[in-house]
Amino acid sequence: AVSVAGVFSALRVTKQTLAEQRILFMGAGEAATGIADLFTAALVDEGMKPEEARKRSWLFDSKGLVVAGRGALAHHKQPYAHEHAPVADFLQAIEQLKPTAIIGVAATAGTFTEPVLRAMARINARPIVFALSNPTSKSECTAAQAYAWSDGRALFACGSPFDPVTLDRHTHVPRQGNNSYIFPGVGLGAIAVRAQRITDATFLAAARALAQQVTPEDLAQGSLYPPLPQ
Repeated sequence: AVSVAGVFSALRVTKQTLAEQRILFMGAGEAATGIADLFTAALVDEGMKPEEARKRSWLFDSKGLVVAGRGALAHHKQPYAHEHAPVADFLQAIEQLKPTAIIGVAATAGTFTEPVLRAMARINARPIVFALSNPTSKSECTAAQAYAWSDGRALFACGSPFDPVTLDRHTHVPRQGNNSYIFPGVGLGAIAVRAQRITDATFLAAARALAQQVTPEDLAQGSLYPPLPQ
């Protein structure tokens, strides 16, 4: 929900629709597919057919791009194993799929390299780059790298805290895609109403509510989430 909220915030900057997005995940565990599932639910909620919505999310794991016919795929990966030739290199996957967003959830440091980020910036006017692995030692890239290698155009969120970055006299303030934005509120709400089930629709509503807390001033400084109380 936090990740999808970040996408909602980013689209306020790019002025694109949700249906125009294509996400490539670095990592294919249940964190990746959980985000992909809620992103799919958001697209379906806007009127897209489920099978078409799932095609907007692609997974990349230790063996390369997750594609149909690769064989022996874990159950959670199968809905996102699309028809495509095998691709072993993440940069090549970007060149071929032309994603609008890359989301790192593999806990493998440095996978968002300079060529990767420059490719994303070449393909997109405002590339969405979420380096969500933590701690900092496992981050896919630093905030400074994301901004420098995209010429200051990346819409960046992180899993580990990074200081503001000044580039060409503009200061970018990255914020964490932190679970604490969502789970306390959803948990309290569930207790308050004695909910028997917490559904995808619950988390989609929470994602939209979180994105609504992001002000124009936040977006102007590159923050895709509201400030967390200290």
